[in-house]
Amino acid sequence: MPLAKLDVVALDCRDPFALAGFYAALVGGTPVHGEEDWVVLEGHGGTTLAFQLAPGHVPPKWPSDDGSQQLHLDFRVDDLEAVEREVLALGATLLDAGTPDRTWRVYADPAGHPFCLCGS
Repeated sequence: MPLAKLDVVALDCRDPFALAGFYAALVGGTPVHGEEDWVVLEGHGGTTLAFQLAPGHVPPKWPSDDGSQQLHLDFRVDDLEAVEREVLALGATLLDAGTPDRTWRVYADPAGHPFCLCGS
């Protein structure tokens, strides 16, 4: 029997509402202000994503031998090429395209957090 259930994945950032908007465009849902420094993405049908104000946020490095990426999010997509175009237009940065036959790619969101798009 588990001791706990994953409730929220929270990401530190300098602009919680803007980063919530990026993820709303990626997975759906609506950014909703909670407390003054906290925005929650509601209505997307998955684990709750929250965005917390961290004025001194420094994005993790990927890849890096001297610094950890801390965590990353994986998103399953039906059309990797099409979704890549969309996330780049939303402000993501491609970090690692890999080889042409690889079924996943690594990006950074607008605040610098790494995430992967994984083809079906």
